[in-house]
Amino acid sequence: MPKFFSDTTVFSYSWDQVAQGFWKRYPNPNSKHVLSEDTVQREVRSGKLFSKRLLSKTSLSSLPKWAERFVTAKNVNIVEETIVDPGNRVLVSYTRNLGYAKVMSVTEKVVYTESEEYPGKTVALRYAWIDSQIKGFSRAICAFGYERFKKNCCKMAGGFNYVLSNLYPHYNNLPSTHATIKAATKLKDAAKNASELAKSKAAPIYASLHPNQS
Repeated sequence: MPKFFSDTTVFSYSWDQVAQGFWKRYPNPNSKHVLSEDTVQREVRSGKLFSKRLLSKTSLSSLPKWAERFVTAKNVNIVEETIVDPGNRVLVSYTRNLGYAKVMSVTEKVVYTESEEYPGKTVALRYAWIDSQIKGFSRAICAFGYERFKKNCCKMAGGFNYVLSNLYPHYNNLPSTHATIKAATKLKDAAKNASELAKSKAAPIYASLHPNQS
């Protein structure tokens, strides 16, 4: 079974701003490992924007020595599929690595919605499934992948905030530190309960995204 991770981020920007900034979040100071991004498909269906992009990232920058025996290429390709629903003001992105999927596969889902409790802000619910097919090492690899993904979540949020602050330098909807912590705490508590339900459904969702794996 893959390891499951969930996290909640509150962005102090409107959903429209976050949805527009989403396509411009690279480059930023926290994403030096992202080498390139290419849009391979984009179309509008039933009022929703469907996009597919291919990202190239470095694969050796943060690997421990013991993992280098399994990963030799310098770069790995990531596919990102996105659905933007402007009517319901929801943006959902799915990402998964194409290279070294048997060594360690990381499937991520992020849902961006308007905050009901704090108008003018955007909530991002992030879920990830980390799995490995390497016999004898899968548990260690999954544990490493889980901890690295958890650590990188702060970097990803910080990098996106950097981009948003440059896109909207005069946006004055910035909360106090106390309000930010309080909002994040409440949302994380709610997300914790929601993640239990998501975790129970992790296996079938993961299987549907990886139909060729046993």
